[in-house]
Amino acid sequence: MNGLLVIDKPGGITSHDVVHRLRRITQEKSIGHLGTLDPMATGVLPLLLGKYTRLAQYFSAAEKSYTGSVRFGFATDTYDAEGQPAGPDLFDPSTLTLESIRDAAARFHGEMQQMPPPFSAKKVAGTPAYKLARQGKPVELKPARVSIASFQIESLEGPIATFSMSISAGGYVRGVAHELGIALGCGSHLSALRRNQAGVFTLSQSHPLAELEALAGNLTALEQLCLHPRTLLPEMPSVTADAHALGRLRNGAQANLPEFSQASLVKVFADQRDLVGIAKRIAGTLFQPVAVMG
Repeated sequence: MNGLLVIDKPGGITSHDVVHRLRRITQEKSIGHLGTLDPMATGVLPLLLGKYTRLAQYFSAAEKSYTGSVRFGFATDTYDAEGQPAGPDLFDPSTLTLESIRDAAARFHGEMQQMPPPFSAKKVAGTPAYKLARQGKPVELKPARVSIASFQIESLEGPIATFSMSISAGGYVRGVAHELGIALGCGSHLSALRRNQAGVFTLSQSHPLAELEALAGNLTALEQLCLHPRTLLPEMPSVTADAHALGRLRNGAQANLPEFSQASLVKVFADQRDLVGIAKRIAGTLFQPVAVMG
């Protein structure tokens, strides 16, 4: 099975668990995701299946949008609700106001350096940081540059504030939740998170795992849930090639295509839905295949 499916990931399982379950549903072994979600988080998880995994390199690291909540009063070692309490409680969070939290949140805007959480997939000398943290070993991570387009505190009820955020790929929302507590002088952690958008992929395009499991083995129905291939990688024009050009491109040879946009990369189709691959413009209408689907 070849295509791109957007899953509405449920909470309590890893992104790898989703891949494992989708392999069982589709009987397709080659599946990869375009950006993980923590086990606690829910929402948009795009997955490439079959030959479409060859397209992963063309999906740039895009901005992601979330809604969620932060609980004030104590920090955790993972920076979210799945971790153990860590550090002293410096004051009663009931003294916080919506205005004071919004003032502190305003500091988290634009480009900044962010230290990844110790419980993260960042590598330390080739080992994921979370493995070292679970063993009680020191985790020495380097800050990374991230960009936060927006961070809005929506409401405050008791010790829990709800928020919306748009952050660049590689940024940790739970890291912001942790640092927000530090800025306010008290512990805090991410208590809920839902990804509403990842690049061009949205919740309106997503499907719950239960819906897919109900169609297990019905490849025709499952393929109909995949996004139309012409909508993928919208920055690349789509071009339909004739049989001669398709034969050359499938064999790795250059071919002329009826494409005049001057775009450097194009999606090549045999018909409306049969994506043959990605081709790079050499000069004029002459193209070289760079990713062939078959």
